[in-house]
Order: sequence, then structure tokens, then C-alpha cells
Amino acid sequence: MTDHTLTANKTNSNNLLRRDVRFLGNILGEVLVHQGGHELLNIVEKIRELSKSLRAVFLPELYEEFKQLINTLNPEIRHQVIRAFAIYFQLVNIAEQNHRIRRKRDYERSAGETVQPGSIEGVILELKERKVSEIELQEILESISLELVITAHPTEAMRRAILDIHKRIAEDVMLLDNPTLTYREREQLRDKLLNEVITLWQTDELRDRKPTVLDEVRNGLYYFHETLFDVLPDVYQELERCLDKYYPTQAWHVPTYLRFGSWIGGDRDGNPSVTSSVTWETLTMHRGLAIRKYEERIRELFRTLSFSTSIVQVSEELLGSIAKDQENVTLKYVPFWNNEKEPYRIKLTYMLEKLNNLSDESTKDTLQRYRTPKEFVEDLQIIDRSLRHHFADYVADTNVSKLIRQVELFGFHMATLDVRQHSKEHESAMTEILANMNIVEDYSQLSEEEKIELLNRLLNDPRPLISPYIQYSDSTTECLNVYVTIYEAQKEFGVKCITSYLISMAEAASDVLEVMLLAKEVGLFRQTANGDIHCTLQAVPLFETIDDLHEAPGIMKTLFDLPVYRSAVSAMNDMQEIMLGYSDSNKDGGAFTANWELRVALKELTAMAQNYDVKLKFFHGRGGALGRGGMPLNRSIMAQPPHTIGAGIKITEQGEVLSSRYSMQGIAYRSLEQASSALIQAAMLARTPHSDLYESKWKELMESISQASLKKYQDLIFRDPGFLSYFKESTPLPEVGELNIGSRPSKRKNSDRFEDLRAIPWVFAWTQSRYLLPAWYAAGTGLQSFYQGKEENMEILRDMYQHYSFFQSMIDSLQMALAKADLVIAKEYANMIKDETIRDRIFTAIEEEHQLTTDLILQITGQEEILDNVPVIQESIRLRNPYVDPLSYMQVQLLAELRELRESEEDDPILLREVLLTINGIAAGLRNTG
Repeated sequence: MTDHTLTANKTNSNNLLRRDVRFLGNILGEVLVHQGGHELLNIVEKIRELSKSLRAVFLPELYEEFKQLINTLNPEIRHQVIRAFAIYFQLVNIAEQNHRIRRKRDYERSAGETVQPGSIEGVILELKERKVSEIELQEILESISLELVITAHPTEAMRRAILDIHKRIAEDVMLLDNPTLTYREREQLRDKLLNEVITLWQTDELRDRKPTVLDEVRNGLYYFHETLFDVLPDVYQELERCLDKYYPTQAWHVPTYLRFGSWIGGDRDGNPSVTSSVTWETLTMHRGLAIRKYEERIRELFRTLSFSTSIVQVSEELLGSIAKDQENVTLKYVPFWNNEKEPYRIKLTYMLEKLNNLSDESTKDTLQRYRTPKEFVEDLQIIDRSLRHHFADYVADTNVSKLIRQVELFGFHMATLDVRQHSKEHESAMTEILANMNIVEDYSQLSEEEKIELLNRLLNDPRPLISPYIQYSDSTTECLNVYVTIYEAQKEFGVKCITSYLISMAEAASDVLEVMLLAKEVGLFRQTANGDIHCTLQAVPLFETIDDLHEAPGIMKTLFDLPVYRSAVSAMNDMQEIMLGYSDSNKDGGAFTANWELRVALKELTAMAQNYDVKLKFFHGRGGALGRGGMPLNRSIMAQPPHTIGAGIKITEQGEVLSSRYSMQGIAYRSLEQASSALIQAAMLARTPHSDLYESKWKELMESISQASLKKYQDLIFRDPGFLSYFKESTPLPEVGELNIGSRPSKRKNSDRFEDLRAIPWVFAWTQSRYLLPAWYAAGTGLQSFYQGKEENMEILRDMYQHYSFFQSMIDSLQMALAKADLVIAKEYANMIKDETIRDRIFTAIEEEHQLTTDLILQITGQEEILDNVPVIQESIRLRNPYVDPLSYMQVQLLAELRELRESEEDDPILLREVLLTINGIAAGLRNTG
């Protein structure tokens, strides 16, 4: 296959994307006429054309005509116009997602024997060519670990009902590529799509209430049900296929290295709705889905495994296991299969019964149910061996092996649930408990040294601190109930159901020791009389602010120096998990400083832990937006210094990232395949002894740039007295809280302090108003502090961009942010600020910094325009902007009207609804909003 042919295929593929966008756009046009008449379609088209013309050439008279048209729309038409643009973006996003799947298929079809870059086969082939042995490869596979943790962070603006319609549209659009469709079938398909778009038009995009925590649990489990349960084992199967192909002399069974976890139902930081009972119900729902999925697979096997002993001879092992089941299991829920010549179906009948009994309390601690997933796997392995006994290997490989892998991955708990709570909650509970026991009058007032000494002594003391005869406050009682729930859950659902307890705003070693002491009170941590330590729950500090990142190595050293704590780490296989917050560090210090300080912390923590023979598992709290560390999954893995991977990686997957990556099987597979490839590649690099010469060469320079950037950022965000007013008045921050997209409040406390504002609404609001300020602000000043107009310094920056991968990644992320930002439209939002002095001063500072950052990046990269290095994304942003712009202008108008009403203590729910619709539309248009 020649390069010319591949280029031609790529061009044809892009033509198909344009075909799909045009096709869906035409259908939307028909729906607009059908629902609102030709007047609606004509207005939408007029606005679209004016917006495109303004983007091509900005003319003041054209701009006035555009704004006049928008400002004079009557409310009924305006409402429909907003929805038209918002739904258009939804359809474009569907077409682009489908196109990603099409591109992969086109590549595989046209490339022949060529291995796709970023694929699992690509990295295994590379290992083979580098003469990596089977033994070393096995060690690599046993050392890697990636856990993707879904969260309920409220950045997914669309309802589940809307996403379901999207899925149906996507499946139908994919059928357009089928060359065997007849003319009549294509017409029927078009009619079906027209019906779906009408359904989309007539379905409310907005939730009428905030989702409950259990609603969010159901939404999270949706992805396990729809894609992950099937796609995840397919990734393992592909890896084993490639290992068999390139390393055929060894029988491969890949260890469990890739899995999913969840925060939903366990993250109680600032969310009073997440109680211990909600956490228990969450785990019950997890198990319920796991059982249903296994029952589906067993019933599929039941239909397939019709082998008769009249023709084949099954294994004695299988017959023996059936006899044991007949002796111990009473069939209550599943009708008995009475054809004695079909032993597989008899065995599967009993397996179904034992799965059903998992939810039946009366069968607990009996052989009537599976006590562990391992017992379920053992039954499946008996079937597998028996099938191979009579040469039905293909059936075993195709049907049974995948189910065995699914049980290994999902157990009876489906996804490991992390529990998270703010450090101050533990301190408060500890203060009350210790006061009640007359140990110390006010624990919270002790110095850090005194706290550590006391907590260390109490951890080594086997006597309990909690008495059933003492009545504690509601908050302390709930704090303790969480640990009781975890203990009971590990017994009921398996130890793997909850293994990590995350501590938000961990600022000292005592924050970690408090959690360990509370865990000790319920038996999650205990020390036997002979000194042995048993620990099934690890306290995981979350370092979020710039100061916390600086203190992190010292905090962990203090903990590892305590024998009792080091023993607890030994009980967890000498592994310590540490979470790093990308969102709050960015909010605290700006994009450039946060990324640099995170990298420094990663390296310093790893070096310190090596002195204690502790392996670190870093949990990267990334969001979807650029201002929250968002980037493709494989890039986020490769962005880590290879030697810091240690005991594995955890990464949060949240908000709109979930639907964009995991709502369709093809995209989910490709994302996880690329992640697997990156993980193996990073592990390989970590095993190669090398020193990062470039990093050490430019470390002092990066530190200097970071410090200048930090000062510039904090001068505006923390030290300008008018900044908070500017932010609230020039963005839809107050209104975002009314969107009902999450159960959690937008603030940790009921206060207006900037420090108490969560990072998610901080980034979401700046994105809506087109500033994207958190993703780029102050980077230009940092770079300028070194450049200072000296050509020799610019040459050094260019050298860094060419040879220093971290710096290159930083510059390219800044490019993406600058390309998506639009200060012409941002100025419209700034005009809502009442105090002209504040408005002019701060907007001018933002504008100057944007220009400075743009100019310096173009000089460093040698490009003529931002994103010349990624023309596909550059073009995508260019094509999207004219459709996003009308929504932004309408949002400004609507916000001004709504706020004016509210100032006079009036309200207009219809006006608010229109504001929220523009928020939805802009989120769909810009994507990666949170």
C-alpha cells in the first residue's frame, strides 16, 4: 500500500465526515421547518451566515447588524434558535465520534500488514525488534498497572436521555457506510434518523432537579453496562493475541493491569448527600450489575454449550462438580435442566442459582452461593478444561475465556470504590473522641509535632478509643459509620470493593494518621500481640495546592519514619498511593506553575520513597478541560517521568470525558488500546537506565519561569481586590450552579471566598465566557521573564521546545488553550461588569497577557499561526467557532436581562431556561468544558 493510496484514503475518509455532517445538518433543517416553520430556518441560516462572515473579516457594520439581529429576536424564536445551534453541535459531535471509529477501520483495511501507531501490536512489535526477552516482557507486564476512576464531577451538561438518543443516532449514521444497502433501505434509514432528530428536538435537554447521588451511580454504571464490561476484556485479548504472535514459545495469560474504579457514592468531600448508607447502597448496585452481566453471559453459554454425551466425552472433573452441586445447591430461582445428556447445561443451571443466591441473606456462609469470585472462576475453568478435553477449543477460547477474564476484572464488586473526605472532618471527629476519653482537651489546638506523637502512641496501643456508651455528635457519628461500612463491605462484597481512603486537602502527616487511627477503631487496621500488622484500607493523601506539593515529600518522609505506619504500608505490599490534584493546583498557581510543580513533586516523592523501599502509586486527579490537566489518556500516561510509574497509575475520568471516550465501543476500545500501548512503552523506558539530561540542564530555568508565572497569576487572582467581582460578573458562574448537573454543591462551604470555590465551576465558567483563562494565563509573563527580548535566550527556548518533551507538551497545551480562547467575545462578557475601572483594568491585563503569550509561542515554535502544528484541530476549531459565537452573544444578552430582573428581586424561569440552554450549547460546541 503506497503513501499516495493512504493519503487518498484519508481524503476520502474526511469527505465521509463532511457527508455525515451535511446529512445530519440537512435533517436538522427539515426538523426546524417541521417544528418552527421556514421563518425559524431562515433566521438560523441568517445568523449562521453573518457569524461566518464576521469570522472571515471583522467589519464594524457587519458586527452591528449581527448583534442587532440577535438582540431583536422575540423570546419564542430566540428559544428555538438557541436549541437549533445547540442540537447542531450535538449532531456534529456524533459525526466526529463515528469518524474516529471509521478512521481506525479504514487504516486497518488499507494498511495491510502495516501496524497502526499507538496500537498494542505496535508496542509489542517494538519490544520484539529491540530483542526484549520473554522473561523481561513478563516482568514488564507484571509491573504495570492503570486504574481509571470514574467520578461524578459535574461537567457533563447533558442528560442521560439525551445521550441515549445520541447513541441511537450514532448507530444509525454508522450504517450509512454499508455499501450493500438498497435505495429503499437508505430511505428507511433516513426516515429513522429524521425521527430520532425530531425526538431529540422534543426531549428536554435540562434536568428538572439535581441528580441524587444514586442517580449519579446509575449514570456511572451505564458505561460498565454499555461498553466497559465487553471492551475491557477485548483489550486483554488483543494483547494476548499479539504476545502469541511475536512470542509464540510461551503460553501467555496477561496479569490484571487495566481496570476501572469509581468515586461515585464514595466521594463525600463537601457533599453531605454521600452518607454511609448511600455508600452501602452504591456497593449493592455495583454487585447487582455484576450479577446481571454474569447471568446474561451464563445464559448465552447455556444456548451455546449444547454438547451431548451421546457424541462427546466430557471430563470426569465436570461430572464430579455437577454431583457436588446437586448435593449442596437447592434450585429455588432457576428451573432445573433435566436433559441428563447435556451436562454443560446442568452445570450452568447450578451456576446461575449460585449467582442468584449472592443477594439472598439466607444463603450466606453456605455452599448455596459463590463466596468469592475465585469460586466462580474455578467453575468456569472446569467447563473450559472439559471443552478442551473433547477438542472444543475454539468454543472455549471464544465463549468461556472472555467470561473468565470478565470475572477477574470485575469480581462481584464491578468497580473498586474509593472513599474521599476532607481532612478537617477527621480532625473534628478526632477532637471530640479524644476529649470524651479525657486524653486531650482540644486535639485541634495541638502543634503538628504533638499530634504526631499522640497519634503514633494511640496507633501502637491496642485499646479502643470509642465506647458504645458515649453519644457522639451527628458529624462524628457519621464519620465513624463510614469506617464501619467499609469494614462490613469488605466482608460482604470482598476486600477489593474499597481499598483506598482519600484525604482532601492533606496538609500534614497528622491528616493521614487520623484516618489510620479511625480505621483501627473498626478493625481495618490492627496490630496483633506478636506485632504483626493487618491492614486492608490505605489512607491516601491528596496534595492539591502549590504549597501542599512543596510539603508533600517531607510529609511522606515523616510518615515512613514511623515504624507503625511503615508496617501498615508493608501490609499493602510495600505500596503507598498518593493523589496529586491538577485542578486545585492549577486554580492556586496557574497552568505553567502547576504543571511544573506537579512534575517536581512526582520526582521528589519517588526519590524519597526509594530510600524506604516503598513503591508509589500516583493518582492523577485530571479533569477534562485544559485548565484541569485534561489531555488524551495515552498522552497523560506518557507525560509522567517513566521512573515515577512505580506501583502503577490511577487517573480520574469524569464529566463529558466519560461520554466522549466510553459511550461507543469502538472509541472506548481505541482509547484503552492506546493507553495500554503507552503504559507498556513507559514501563519499558523506566527499565532503561538513563538520566534525563535535558531536565537537569534546564531545571533552574524552568524553576525561574515558573516563579515569574506564579507571581503574575497570583497578583491577579489573589491580590487584585476587584478580581472576584470581575470573575462573577463576567462569567455565568452563578447560573452554572442552577444547571442541575451534579449532586454536589459548587462550594465546599457556604462562603464567597475564592479558596472555597471548587475548581470545576472555576474552569467551567471561564470556558463558557470564552476566556479559558485558567489554561494559559501568566505563562507568557513567565516565558518573557527569561526571554527579555534577547535572541540568544529565544534560541534556548526553541532548543527546549525541540528536545525537552515536557516543555514541548506545555507549549502545545498552551497553544490549544489560546486557540480556543476568544477575547473579542470575552469582551462582550466583560461589558456586564458594573465597575468600569475594575473591568478596564483587568480586561486590559488579560488581553495583554494573551497577546504576549501568543507572540512568544509563535516565536518559540516558528509557526505563523497558533496550532499550525496540529492543522486538523486548528481547522476543527475554525469550523466550530461561527456556530458557537451566536450562542455566546445570546448568552451575554440573556445574562444581562436575567441579572437585572434578579437585582429588583424578580425572576423569570423562562429567561433562566434560555440561559441554561446556551450553557449546554456552548459546552457541546467547545467540548472539554470541565
